[in-house]
Amino acid sequence: MRERLEALEAMDRTALLALWERHYGSPPPPRTRQGLMRLGLAWQLQAKREGGYDPSLRGQLDRLASALERGDEQALRRKPRGRLKPGTRLVREWNGTVHQVTVCGDGRFAWKEERYRSLSAVAKAITGAGWSGPRFFGLDRQGQAGSAGGEDEPSGSDTARAEVTDV
Repeated sequence: MRERLEALEAMDRTALLALWERHYGSPPPPRTRQGLMRLGLAWQLQAKREGGYDPSLRGQLDRLASALERGDEQALRRKPRGRLKPGTRLVREWNGTVHQVTVCGDGRFAWKEERYRSLSAVAKAITGAGWSGPRFFGLDRQGQAGSAGGEDEPSGSDTARAEVTDV
């Protein structure tokens, strides 16, 4: 890897442009300086070797890019929610049944041997109704445990507290 990174330093603009197109699939923005191309290419080479962004960070970046393209300033100012650590278990009682969800290392959630992209998808699978997964599991905006019961719950639900257990 060291040799490949050092080789970037010796490349002229034409070679950097060709390598950039090969790695990124398109030319760099107009007037991109060689130093910036070297940094971008060095990151790309290392990311291919080491794995790059984790899926949850990639999702955050994609959401921010979409908000930027739409001009959604509110979404750009919104603070990211606290992240749950992989291995964290969320426990919630619903209609007399205790449900346990585990946070996976890739940012997904495991429930009953199935993996879901979001807590809201898990909550829908449990309740049959579409509503906020973090709210269902009693998480406030910072990813902390709180009350999962309350007046907004669908009829027939148990009023319970969700437990958050780090393992």
